[in-house]
Amino acid sequence: MEKRTAGDPDDEDITFTDLSPAQLSEQLHAMDTPVGPEAIGAWLEKADIRYRQIRKDIAGGHHPDRDAQFNRIADLIEEYEFTGNPWFSMDTKSKEQLGTFYRKGRVRSTEAFLAFDHDFPSWGDGVVIPHGIFDPVQNLGHINLGLFHDTSQFACDSFKWFWNRIGKRRYPEATSILLTCDGGGSNSSRKYIFKHDLECLSESIGMEIRVAHYPPYCSKYNRIERRFFSHVGRACSGMLFDTVDTAAKLMRRTTTSTGLRATVNIIRRCYEIGRNATDQMKEDLGIIYDELLPRWNYRAVPEITQ
Repeated sequence: MEKRTAGDPDDEDITFTDLSPAQLSEQLHAMDTPVGPEAIGAWLEKADIRYRQIRKDIAGGHHPDRDAQFNRIADLIEEYEFTGNPWFSMDTKSKEQLGTFYRKGRVRSTEAFLAFDHDFPSWGDGVVIPHGIFDPVQNLGHINLGLFHDTSQFACDSFKWFWNRIGKRRYPEATSILLTCDGGGSNSSRKYIFKHDLECLSESIGMEIRVAHYPPYCSKYNRIERRFFSHVGRACSGMLFDTVDTAAKLMRRTTTSTGLRATVNIIRRCYEIGRNATDQMKEDLGIIYDELLPRWNYRAVPEITQ
């Protein structure tokens, strides 16, 4: 048994075995110590030795300005909540194939759903890209489902749709919006094209938009990850995304005992990929950068308010 027991090299208190209670029972019987699988299972449970999944919890690095940016984000959130202005956590969930494809999870049913035995994209009907906006103050989330590409235009159009139809009704007196997001993907902190599209968004809704990016290797700290997307995943667990309408219907079921609710919309526009900011775009860029950690903290202000 010692050969089938292992431990965590970084934590001596963590041990594990790949033997099942039945296999442990067989080995104990061979050692003239008869113990049934049920008793072994109860002992393992009492010792808190149970089936667990590998947790993706180790950061890939540590940026020297990590703590300073976390403090800055905390200060901004406190400021916006104090003034009554809204702040939102924004991110894109992993895209999924549409069609009769296997999805992880289990559901209660009289028979198992059937799916293709391979996940070839050519067998499907495209993809669905969930872009999420989470309001931690009101515990409400919104998802816009894209059907083509996760681009900066898509991210900004997604927020524009949300703000014009939902956000400004919740916050009719708002004078500024704070968006917290990671530093990659469609809202990359390094891309001028995102800042250009952010300015267009600010002009379109007539509102100052402040952005605060999480430092590298820290995207999992974004509130939307654990407080909204995790529950969306649970609501859709084990169900087929055969059409985008099915995916939207399933995501709308997202709820928790603490009152979380979800709204879902479908954006059918096809966005151009490979866009880069032109020299003229960079020259005309009116983004206002903070003095503290400007690469992660900046504002887009519509001309009418400048």
